[in-house]
Amino acid sequence: MSLLDIDEAVVAVLEKADIVFGPLVDAQEWPEDVDVAVIEGAVSSQDDLELAQTARARSKFVIALGDCAVTGNVPSMRNGIPPAKLLERVYVEGATERPGVPTDGVPALLKQAGPLHSAIKVDLHVPGCPPKPEAILFVLGELLEGREPDLGTKLRFG
Repeated sequence: MSLLDIDEAVVAVLEKADIVFGPLVDAQEWPEDVDVAVIEGAVSSQDDLELAQTARARSKFVIALGDCAVTGNVPSMRNGIPPAKLLERVYVEGATERPGVPTDGVPALLKQAGPLHSAIKVDLHVPGCPPKPEAILFVLGELLEGREPDLGTKLRFG
């Protein structure tokens, strides 16, 4: 959604770049030889970890987009609770109908949720919850022009 917040500028980006994986396309497998991977969200499950590792292996440049990917943010608030106890609390104790921890098609939670850089090498961190559209557009524009973005003058933490 943050990417779409750049509004009509998304058209200019899409004239120079293709979205090859993600919720906006039907691809089921991370493609080979990706120039730039923009990854949002914390690494919370085994599926997240595997996808992050595949993205890193098949991408030249990886961007952590948003506070969850940059710091672990809200997903990491669960880190003080063992995953089994957390799932029991949510799906059994907190259930009003059909209590039970789902297992079919649900990825296993990691012991700790963390930022993207805790799992893979990240080339650029773009903070924000959500990231500012101007920052996203700046980063994409710089990369499309062959320059590595310097967010030092564009963003402030806090």
